[in-house]
Amino acid sequence: MAYNSADIAAFKNVWVFCEQRQGKMMPTTFELISEGRKLADELGVELCGILLGDDVDGIAAELGGYGADRVYVYNSPLLKNYTTDAYTKVIVDAVEEFKPEIMIYGASHIGRDLAPRCAARLHTGLCADCTHLDVDLNGYVEFLRTGSNVDVDNTNFETKMFDVNTNLKMTRPAFGGHLMATIVCPRFRPAMATVRPGVMKRRPFDEEGVKKVEIVHPEFELTEADVQTEVVEVVKAAKKLVDLIGAEYIVSVGRGIAKDVEGGIALAEELADVLGGVVGASRAVVDAGWMTADHQVGQTGKTVHPKVYIALGISGAIQHKAGMQESEYIIAVNKDENAPMFEIANYGIVGDLFKVVPLLIQSIKDAKAEA
Repeated sequence: MAYNSADIAAFKNVWVFCEQRQGKMMPTTFELISEGRKLADELGVELCGILLGDDVDGIAAELGGYGADRVYVYNSPLLKNYTTDAYTKVIVDAVEEFKPEIMIYGASHIGRDLAPRCAARLHTGLCADCTHLDVDLNGYVEFLRTGSNVDVDNTNFETKMFDVNTNLKMTRPAFGGHLMATIVCPRFRPAMATVRPGVMKRRPFDEEGVKKVEIVHPEFELTEADVQTEVVEVVKAAKKLVDLIGAEYIVSVGRGIAKDVEGGIALAEELADVLGGVVGASRAVVDAGWMTADHQVGQTGKTVHPKVYIALGISGAIQHKAGMQESEYIIAVNKDENAPMFEIANYGIVGDLFKVVPLLIQSIKDAKAEA
């Protein structure tokens, strides 16, 4: 029977593209497998990973530890290094053969290149740069209740968009992060999405899952004629970027440093240094050119989950809170006692950050000296 993306009833299961580089699984893959497990449970179907590379069987079983029921592994020397042509052909052929109803990719350089090409060839939709995914309508409504300004109690969800509760509801920032848009793909399958790294929480690793996961090696065709490019050499750039996603302590600055930008950033750097953390920033700070975009936290920046998040002079716009509200402990310092950031802070200090931060730094140094 010919492949037909509009034959929704023929599609089943949730798939995750499992990105590896030089035989090492990318951390985002484990986040997506964890999120895929939630979606598969909501649908009552299996969660499958699709892994492409050369001799990558050794890293496939690890996906079971995060919830995968099955991993489809495609090994070939032509898949050792990522090329658009080879990966697109193999994935499109696999989807046409096995027909998953949902497929998610990481919004990495590879995922952003690969996903739209696959979607176009498969004649289906793609929502890019998602920050939240839901299948179950009740779960989606609860997400809106806690993570948006939508008046859910007075909103009618009995529309054509939501009349089939198996539609994947893909939420992403729109209009520069000032709005959140939810996209559905009701007429075609698979529903496809790319998801920002660091957004989804990784499940605890389960050793039993490694033992239970099924590894499958489907037959496939891939020749040199299918690949229009050749990777001659892989060279890693020695560029230093701030690692917000992996940091346990983050000190972020907002518009409150405006009266002394350099001094405010210097204080944040000193506080981060004594904590062993890194410095983040709100969008306002990045837009003003005070710090570079790799420091930005929020819907249009990075989503972080540190042990401690310290917000200095950040009012707490919903776009910023969406990127850090899952932090274990939040400390807010702001002169405005009505700043929205205090609503989610575990500890709030009403005061001038230029007076408060030096006291914090000294207190931490004293505590370390006594330890």
